[in-house]
Amino acid sequence: MNHNYKSYLAWGITGFAVAACAIVFYFGLDYISALIKAIGSFLGILSPFIWGLVISYLLMPSMVMYENKLFTPLLIKARNKYPKLKLSDKLPRVLAVILAEIVLVLIITALIYLIVPQVYDSIATIVANSGEYFDSASKTIDRLLRENPVVEQYATKIFGNLTDALTNWAQNTLLPSMDGVIVNITTGVYGVLKVVYNIVIGIIVSVYILYNREAFRAHAMKLLYCICSTKTAKSISGALKFTDKTFMGFITGKLLDSAIIGVICYIGCLIMNMPYALLVSVIVGVTNVIPFFGPFIGAIPSALLILLVDPWKCLIFVIFIIILQQVDGNIIGPKILGGSIGINGFWVMFSIIMFGGLFGFWGMLLGVPVFVVIYTGITRLVNKHLRKKDLPDDPEMYSDLDHIDPESGAMIMRRQAQEDN
Repeated sequence: MNHNYKSYLAWGITGFAVAACAIVFYFGLDYISALIKAIGSFLGILSPFIWGLVISYLLMPSMVMYENKLFTPLLIKARNKYPKLKLSDKLPRVLAVILAEIVLVLIITALIYLIVPQVYDSIATIVANSGEYFDSASKTIDRLLRENPVVEQYATKIFGNLTDALTNWAQNTLLPSMDGVIVNITTGVYGVLKVVYNIVIGIIVSVYILYNREAFRAHAMKLLYCICSTKTAKSISGALKFTDKTFMGFITGKLLDSAIIGVICYIGCLIMNMPYALLVSVIVGVTNVIPFFGPFIGAIPSALLILLVDPWKCLIFVIFIIILQQVDGNIIGPKILGGSIGINGFWVMFSIIMFGGLFGFWGMLLGVPVFVVIYTGITRLVNKHLRKKDLPDDPEMYSDLDHIDPESGAMIMRRQAQEDN
């Protein structure tokens, strides 16, 4: 009787909890926008610390290398050479953190100093020559239309419709919204200044994280083993190590790969005397960070820029980019990234589209390593349950499978099943 009472009580509590959660979820849907806004505001407050975590995560490998390979051996040599000199054991860590941060600042400064002026000059040249480009395009279009009267008739009609639509848009939409444009410009400037502020504070935060990395790790492990069982904590720790390895391998590899592609593109554009060589190479290199779609995203605006100057060189550039991306996809990328991805092209495209649709640019950038972690976790879980059932976990064993005999457990292939029938 007591056992039945406890069973009924457990089921009652479970049913009540499920009903309560369903009610909370139902009414929570009415406030989902407010909840998302509150989460966004909270993350906005924590932006400097998020930047600090990102910066420290990216600088961690170089900082560890500086500490273990450079400053720790120097400290040992200094102590052996000057035994009376009192040097702290923390000195290699301090110097490694400082050097890692200085290298980061120098890289950012060098990129700004080398690239921004030339990019600005390229954009200024485009703006200054825009009239000439449009005149050239207009003359080419006029010549083509004169040679094709039928096309000219349709083009004149389409041009008239476009002119009317543009006039209506300027009068009814553009002019009334000028105040909003000014507000948007002000908001954009404020947003840029806020990002700069968050990055500066993030660099300061990253110094604390890098210097005290063992302490932060110790507290995290302590909390993990406090909340979870030993077995669960070990599994979570292993999953976090795999996630760290996947993300670090993908991010560093992709950054290096994109830098190499940008440099090769710049050298190739200089050899072929392409206009706006540096601007085009920056666009190609930056967008190459995005897997799969990045080369196309960067090639289209770059080709349009060259098209304004010389259509023939635009065609040559497109061919050059196609060859360059094939070399990157088949030689450079696999050599650098190695096995850090571990999924085929279909899942790469799927992850970019899905996470890009959910989270925009950052989803396209980091969607692949996130999906790799999820995919690997599900694969390991599936393999674990298959092994419990004494079934093979090799996918090749299931490629031609018809069914598994429920009595003998034998795997019946499709050809064998057809012969039996």
